[in-house]
Amino acid sequence: MTDLDLARAVGACARDAGKAILEIYAGSFSVQHKADTSPLTAADLAAQRILLHGLARLAPGVPVLSEEAAAAPWSQRQAWSRYWLVDPLDGTREFVKRNGEFTVNVALIEDHRSVLGVVHAPVSGELAWAVAGEGAWLQDTPTQMPRPLRVRTAPVRPLLACSRSHGSAEEQQMLARLGPHQRLELGSSLKFLRLADGSADVYLRIGPTSEWDTAAAQCILEQAGGAVLDLRGNALGYNRKDSLLNPSFIAVADPARDWLGQLGLTPERTDHDR
Repeated sequence: MTDLDLARAVGACARDAGKAILEIYAGSFSVQHKADTSPLTAADLAAQRILLHGLARLAPGVPVLSEEAAAAPWSQRQAWSRYWLVDPLDGTREFVKRNGEFTVNVALIEDHRSVLGVVHAPVSGELAWAVAGEGAWLQDTPTQMPRPLRVRTAPVRPLLACSRSHGSAEEQQMLARLGPHQRLELGSSLKFLRLADGSADVYLRIGPTSEWDTAAAQCILEQAGGAVLDLRGNALGYNRKDSLLNPSFIAVADPARDWLGQLGLTPERTDHDR
């Protein structure tokens, strides 16, 4: 099986997880809260079971790190050179609000990089996938042919993809430095997809996210020509430390534009990204 075949097979698993999510979404459901106060529903757990079963079948022996499963300790994870990083339902807050803006995220991590990414939006039917060095594609609905994804050159007045459920005063102050712009509020990994398909230009996130929130979409955006960088200009990496939290970051469609400079930040790339 080629890497592209694997990505398409993972996409089929993501669609199966999406169907299970929609069955619960269509009815009534209860909401629990985890230790960090983030919400948890039966849909998260149903999608988790389907994805774990599917990934074990497709890649036996490759470990899985998922939001809804007990995280392996750092003493074990630091020996992993290849593993799956999964968010069975990215945007549970949006699921609870019933606004449709949630996704299923699956990434394959090799040597700290996201080399295969799949993002599925159950409500719209969108399925995006990418493989490092091979490109990125989007299938708008299950019956349509996939189309290649490509970012756009940043316009004078950029369109900012912004979180619908998160944000801070600091973030708004920084974005104001970009000058005149338009805004698009979206939940989950849909913000990354809009950058990758040429609909939006930049997504700034000040504050913590988890590694499973970004890995799949980062691969898709990178293979479409964009980038996901910390605020020193380094590409986000994975499984480099005990904590599974990302630093603040900026996702951009057009890396040629000096976004960090416009935000008043000075890039300071580290050795492992040179």
